[in-house]
Amino acid sequence: MEAGRVIRALARMAVWRLVFAVPLLLAVTIGMFALAKASPFDPVRQYLGDRALTTSPEVAERIRANWGLDRPLAEQYLTWLGNLVRGDLGDSRSLHRPVAEVIGDRLGWTLLAVGCALVLMLAGSLVAGVLAAWRRGSWLDRVITGTAYANEAAPVFWTGLLVIWIFAVKLRWLPSGGLTDAAATTVEPGDVLRHMILPVVVLAFSQSSWLVLFVRESLIGTLREDFVVGARARGLRERTVILRHALRSALLPFITLLGARVPELVTGAILVESVFSWPGVASASVQAALSADFPLLAALTLLATLAVLVGSLLADTAYVVADPRVRVLGVS
Repeated sequence: MEAGRVIRALARMAVWRLVFAVPLLLAVTIGMFALAKASPFDPVRQYLGDRALTTSPEVAERIRANWGLDRPLAEQYLTWLGNLVRGDLGDSRSLHRPVAEVIGDRLGWTLLAVGCALVLMLAGSLVAGVLAAWRRGSWLDRVITGTAYANEAAPVFWTGLLVIWIFAVKLRWLPSGGLTDAAATTVEPGDVLRHMILPVVVLAFSQSSWLVLFVRESLIGTLREDFVVGARARGLRERTVILRHALRSALLPFITLLGARVPELVTGAILVESVFSWPGVASASVQAALSADFPLLAALTLLATLAVLVGSLLADTAYVVADPRVRVLGVS
């Protein structure tokens, strides 16, 4: 009976999210086309590069006609949307390959790096936040909160460059970027693991400060609640009170907050992949933007929007499972 109520709550939430997602995705795609139209950058000139100075206007106009850029904006949008529904994302103008093929080759590397960074970020933030709350006012608390505030103010690319300078240039412990060594002819798991340590650690660290501070403040507030005071009055050890009583209640809002921070994780992945030359879809979006490669940029923007929507849905799903009160509201 309880499992059925949870399933009904989750199904109802998923349906509402789907209804909301369709107009949102349409609005995002319309906004992309409007921005592309208003952009001062000419995709044909970006495509030709230095050859634009010697290419005749007739050839440039022929390229523009082949890409459909000479048609009205509404017609361009409807043509692109129809191709999207059929699964045709078009061809990348900068990489000269189908967009679906580019994303397929790079998506796995992004998911690997972001997935590892997410696990490391959650584990490290929970430990640091709990320690700061447990030793509130101590030197350990001041070190953790001070580091978190400094990290929140530091740009991600600056942190990445600093880490490269220390661990790759000065100490020579780890490679500075890429997927494998320059002389490698095959992709070996051990080589990939060495190359992904720095980008994963930088991405996890750069996105962890708000988690640490939230866990600390939420746990400090929960430790003042009556049920925690009662647990202490029963003679339970402090570690038991924190981990088994206070922490679970303190982390309920954290689950929803985590889903809301997915856009920052996407932005951080773009910067980290660019700094460390990691061959993922996030770094491809930078190349697409610099090259005015609209087919690739549009597909990556749509993919990032879907990632945000899925992250929010997963966070709310975890909240429904963790909090019985939400289950009741979800089926009422």
